[in-house]
Amino acid sequence: MSTNIEVKRALREQWVETPSWAYGNTGTRFKVFKNPAAARDAYEKVEDAALVHRLTGVAPSVALHIPWDRVDDYAALAKHAADLGLRIGAINPNVFQEDDYRLGSVCHPEPRVRRKATEHLVECAEIAGMVGSPAVSLWFADGTNYPGQDDIRARQDRLAEALSTLYAALPAGVNMLLEYKLFEPSFYSTDVPDWGTSLVHCLALGDRANVLVDTGHHAPGTNIEFIVAGLLRLGRLGGFHFNSRFYADDDLLVGAADPYQLFRIMNEIVAAGAHRPGSGVAFMLDQCHNIEDKVAAEIRSVMNVQEATAKALLVDRAALAEAQAGGDVLAANGVLVDAFSTDVRPLLAELRADMGLDPDPLGAYVRSGHAERARAARVGGASQGWGG
Repeated sequence: MSTNIEVKRALREQWVETPSWAYGNTGTRFKVFKNPAAARDAYEKVEDAALVHRLTGVAPSVALHIPWDRVDDYAALAKHAADLGLRIGAINPNVFQEDDYRLGSVCHPEPRVRRKATEHLVECAEIAGMVGSPAVSLWFADGTNYPGQDDIRARQDRLAEALSTLYAALPAGVNMLLEYKLFEPSFYSTDVPDWGTSLVHCLALGDRANVLVDTGHHAPGTNIEFIVAGLLRLGRLGGFHFNSRFYADDDLLVGAADPYQLFRIMNEIVAAGAHRPGSGVAFMLDQCHNIEDKVAAEIRSVMNVQEATAKALLVDRAALAEAQAGGDVLAANGVLVDAFSTDVRPLLAELRADMGLDPDPLGAYVRSGHAERARAARVGGASQGWGG
């Protein structure tokens, strides 16, 4: 079993990236609820992300979504982030919000639309190089709603062609992450519906293309940790989009409804040593907060990942291995249950104090008055993103 000193050392080095779109106005399928404190542009989103990092100590990067975060000078945006103690994380192309993409983007039957979408992917690779991003993170809404609507095999060929073009355009040091989603918005066939489809395309491209697991993009009852373990075994787990699937998508706080699932996932990560910096696995949040205070929701999400990781670090690996080797089913399961049942909040409070942080990040946020100042300063502005 790891000592508290070892656990704290590992947690101090943790890195949880937050998404720019969490700080702007977003919506459900039916309504964008305007938040007067929402960030109005990419610069304000970076400022909110920097606040989350200052309060948690483990969120030193922010992912961008293009064109929601398009600016005239990306070097200036990256410098703004650096001045706030932050770096730019993954660049996320948007190929789903234009009329041209009604029948898909890179898999669209019309060559003109495919070229348009692929050119945007390449543009995002160029932006990644400008800002020092480590990855271009891809999610496609492509698919079909009716049998016979399009040629399923041909769509896979079109997808492979676009991915190959993007892969060839990646700047040095920039990787490709390919996300999958079970369904939505296409309900008959989805062009990247599962980890296997993503993996097949990544294997065809090369070592810099890996699978991104979104914890919200699975059918109920799916054993996500099994998928994670399999991808780790192959060295093809590129990272996570952490969230919760109870919108039938991904917009609730990670661990909010099933913290034991988050722990089980992190248990596989820790068992493989993939929680360590340099492992090549990116830990990112992908959440759009529609009714919550946006900054507070990101802080709570980071804390949830911290707690699950801390519990995974407390698993008695020696006892677990002994029980597994001896076929002692209850003892093996008990090792995990014991770690999950441990209250790690005092340990994390001590860690934050050791790092010079407030032991209570959410309380510190409330006391900071940031929400009130943001509401006053951002009044009258047009919030950025998702029709907001």
